[in-house]
Amino acid sequence: MKNRKPIVALIYDFDGTLSPGNMQEFGFIQAIGQTPEEFWAKSNLVPSGQEVSSILSYMKLMIEEAKANNISLTRDSFVSFGKKIKLFEGVREWFSIINEYGSRHGVIVEHYINSSGQTELIEGTPIAKEFKKIFACSFWYDENGVAVWPAVAVDYTGKTQYLFKIAKGILDISDATKVNESQAEDEKPVPFCNMIYLGDGTTDIPCMKIVKMFGGNSIAVFDKGNRHKIDTARTLLAQDRVNFICEADYRKGGEIYKVVTKIINKIKAENDYKSLH
Repeated sequence: MKNRKPIVALIYDFDGTLSPGNMQEFGFIQAIGQTPEEFWAKSNLVPSGQEVSSILSYMKLMIEEAKANNISLTRDSFVSFGKKIKLFEGVREWFSIINEYGSRHGVIVEHYINSSGQTELIEGTPIAKEFKKIFACSFWYDENGVAVWPAVAVDYTGKTQYLFKIAKGILDISDATKVNESQAEDEKPVPFCNMIYLGDGTTDIPCMKIVKMFGGNSIAVFDKGNRHKIDTARTLLAQDRVNFICEADYRKGGEIYKVVTKIINKIKAENDYKSLH
């Protein structure tokens, strides 16, 4: 990988990181005539007394509630719900700003989603095109194009596998072979030291810890209007799970911009130093 521009991978959780709420709360839950509190209370009851993944629970409930309300859950309908998802300040402009900064400083910036949310909903957002790959939950569709079963379910530990896929340049979400093959760190397209992970909560801890442990940087993002999120970010920093905590403001000149650009500078300098050998 010598004499090539280093690749910096910005890896984002979605809910609470790029958006102030759970993505299902900006269209889908309203369409089935419920409040977010009602929907999530039902979802939490699905696995009651059974060992069932909370991710599979909410996906199962989405199918059941849609059917009960005569809503056809096609990919197009998910995308239409996704268009209503609210984003944090500056998110829409963030990608072009940070890409330009990277280009100007001799690095290639790539963006990835690593989320327990839903791929099809994210695809409806105006920022979907900015990501090299969206690693998230998705549905299996029948011959009529209607969602009938979870195809991919990503929980908090499941997220970690996608870090290794990103490191090796593997974009196939179903790959279970190449990701386990041995590869020297300096031969990986995106070594862990070139990763910046942005998340907001406890479900991101395994990814935050792994990225930080292998020399990358993890950032806990918080909504300044949410005391619980602020406390969570501070706890993650105090427990040495993350390198930085930042307010969820992606505008140029904001905390995230300042931290990420400094990390990019550091990665470029270290890459230049290594090239001397």
